[in-house]
Amino acid sequence: MAAINDHDILGLEGDQTLSEASAKDFFALLKPRVMSLVVFTAFAGLVLAPGALNPVLAAIAVLCIAVGAGASGALNMWYDSDIDAVMTRTAKRPIPAGRIRRPEALAFGVTLSVFSVAILGLTVNWFSAAFLAFTIFFYAVVYTMWLKRSTPQNIVIGGASGAFPPMIGWACVTGGVSVDSVILFMIIFMWTPAHFWALALFKMGDYGAVGVPMMPNVAGIPSTKRQIFVYAVLTAVFAVAPSFTGLASGWYGLVAGLLSAVFVAYSVAVWRMEEGDERMASARKMFIYSIFYLFAIFSALMVDHYATGLSAHFMGHL
Repeated sequence: MAAINDHDILGLEGDQTLSEASAKDFFALLKPRVMSLVVFTAFAGLVLAPGALNPVLAAIAVLCIAVGAGASGALNMWYDSDIDAVMTRTAKRPIPAGRIRRPEALAFGVTLSVFSVAILGLTVNWFSAAFLAFTIFFYAVVYTMWLKRSTPQNIVIGGASGAFPPMIGWACVTGGVSVDSVILFMIIFMWTPAHFWALALFKMGDYGAVGVPMMPNVAGIPSTKRQIFVYAVLTAVFAVAPSFTGLASGWYGLVAGLLSAVFVAYSVAVWRMEEGDERMASARKMFIYSIFYLFAIFSALMVDHYATGLSAHFMGHL
């Protein structure tokens, strides 16, 4: 089934009327839940990076990354408004609900993109700004316009856009990348398929209705279950890796190992779901836990970072 795509590319069809959208509607365009994860992981990258950034510049950096993430969300909703109107979990978004017109969303997203990149470059450094620009482009164009409707690997490849924020935060401090920042990227990159395919399992009907080739709809449920397990295991490997590279201590490795063991256990429960299980309770539980898991892993990294620093400072004064 072909994906719905019956709008013109700029969304200029229809009557041009004055906007009646509220500030709340425009805020919803930013995908605030997704933005919160982006801000959190970007902040973690900034904290964990060697060196220091002026607190004011650090705040500006995090704000620019947040605005850039929001811009990506607005551009995604602009382009996907046709399928959002059909899917139950997205039908109440501002554009399909008729509260914001597509040209407004496009202008909003482009404006935020330009300003977030420009301000980050002018105040922090142009490497991190270019990284942010690439991330916005990757999510809005490579993932949303190309991969999402063309391949079941959409989440795997497109998930890179959601994994870049800690690397951008790291680049704000260092002006570059490193093995450790790549590991932070890989944690999120490997986590993304397991997280989204758990959702896709119990939202197969929605994706099927709009022709988006999510893995369960294309490869089938058994194959998707196996792949969720594989990606959960790979996520666990990268989650404990910082304790071996020196980015985190062995205590972090223990915490990450326990959190990851639960994550893998949920993936096993998903794999063992009976054929024809319409409730898919295990998939729902894994999806919910996966959100907590990622926040917990990055929280543990930052707590370990500060605890190690305080311990070294205390030992140095004995």
